[in-house]
Amino acid sequence: MKKSAIKAVLYLNYFVFAILLNSVGIVIYKSQKIYGVNEVDASILEAFKDFPIAIVSFIIASFLPRIGYKKAMLISLGLVTLACLSMFFGNSFLAAKILFATVGVSFALIKVSVYSLIGMVTENQKEHNSLMSSIEGVFMIGIALAYFLFPAFNSDTNLNAWLNVYLLLAFISLLSFGFLFFTKFDLPVEIPGSDLLDDFRKMGFLLAKLLTIIFVISAFLFVMIEQGIMSWLPTFNAKVLHLPENISIMMASILAISLAAGRLLAGVITKKINWIWVLAFCIISAMLVVLFVLPKTVGLKVIAINSISDIPLIGFAFPLVGLFIAPIYPLLNSVVLSSLPKKLHSSMTGLIVVFSALGGTLGSRIIGWLFMTKGPENAFYFTLIPMFLLLLSFFILKKLTAQNEV
Repeated sequence: MKKSAIKAVLYLNYFVFAILLNSVGIVIYKSQKIYGVNEVDASILEAFKDFPIAIVSFIIASFLPRIGYKKAMLISLGLVTLACLSMFFGNSFLAAKILFATVGVSFALIKVSVYSLIGMVTENQKEHNSLMSSIEGVFMIGIALAYFLFPAFNSDTNLNAWLNVYLLLAFISLLSFGFLFFTKFDLPVEIPGSDLLDDFRKMGFLLAKLLTIIFVISAFLFVMIEQGIMSWLPTFNAKVLHLPENISIMMASILAISLAAGRLLAGVITKKINWIWVLAFCIISAMLVVLFVLPKTVGLKVIAINSISDIPLIGFAFPLVGLFIAPIYPLLNSVVLSSLPKKLHSSMTGLIVVFSALGGTLGSRIIGWLFMTKGPENAFYFTLIPMFLLLLSFFILKKLTAQNEV
């Protein structure tokens, strides 16, 4: 088959995993409602998802070329098909833990393979950027779709009806497996990966640099904010805005859509405006949303809400914080990677994945603890602390990159 078939495989794989990875907030909410799990215990699902991604992404990158990208993706799709079936038949919080742990391991295989294959199926930098952007765009569509797909399987009379979504996801994963299996990879012979110990040495070298330390702290803080809000927004909508379950989940899609829009806009704006001012504007705007919009959302007078059209406009406002935080992560990555020699890019990518996973897990745990101890109406106010620290880190990074620290 032609390279277009391989590109189709990449799109389909990323789409499936976008739905599964970002359904964690929905399953956190379901775990509280159906399995009787408290907020802090439910937040552990984020760790079951993120830690395998961090660990496997780093370790597998060194020898994945020896396994073969096609074989690695087939393994990941096979695993996630079984995990979806396990969730359907297991119907327990333990099954949810197994699901996200498997999805994390599988996504690590998919992500490294997809990112490597993009370079093999494109001819130049322009094509590479275009395909990368398109695949990430499909990922965001998958994120948004999850908030509509899961409610479609909910039932007022059957608490377990929502599990049927995993039969559909298992089918889609199996379909993707079959499509990939019969796709011929007419690509250059994959070269052996780098030595794992050498990767560790490079990471150690990077961690000795002040620029890297400030950057990984910044990445950690950002993902803490993003994942903390994304994972707990469905629960916030249900417990604070008192929205029906389906609407609570669908309303969370506004955050995913605004994240996608924010990243697309930033790509245009940063061509004309220096990155530091874009990031400063974004984080200050996000802080203003928390300070002035969130109180009005929390203080929303509850009325009978049976559809999205019944929700007052202010109820849509807080998820728009995604519009402002969206540009931060890709811009930070771009700024720091562009200041490093290319031979260190893979090692820095490993650090990015590890600290992003730690930030996502800790962010979800902290917000879950705050939901339980401080109340769901107060939890999101605490995101102001990492937001302020991020603002400080931007200007430190600006100074360090200007000095060409590394």
